[in-house]
Amino acid sequence: MTKKRDRLEIIHSVLETVRSRGEVKPTHILYKSNLSHQMLTEYLKELIERDFMRATMIKNKKRYSLTEKGYKYLEEYKVIKAFLESYGLE
Repeated sequence: MTKKRDRLEIIHSVLETVRSRGEVKPTHILYKSNLSHQMLTEYLKELIERDFMRATMIKNKKRYSLTEKGYKYLEEYKVIKAFLESYGLE
């Protein structure tokens, strides 16, 4: 049985998807992060409000990219994940 992803894992998945592509459409984030449309909308709104990501309009289509804070989160997430795994907590 697989366990449910926690909030930090979902945020990591969204940010990692955006990082891997530079600027990305919301549908790409939706598929790669395995979220419902409603959940994706909520996470994108929060991540933009907290300055992890930015939204821009390119040819009348919304694209998302990471801010410096978003890149920093991804770096720190690796450290936290490694710490938890080293103590068998993950």
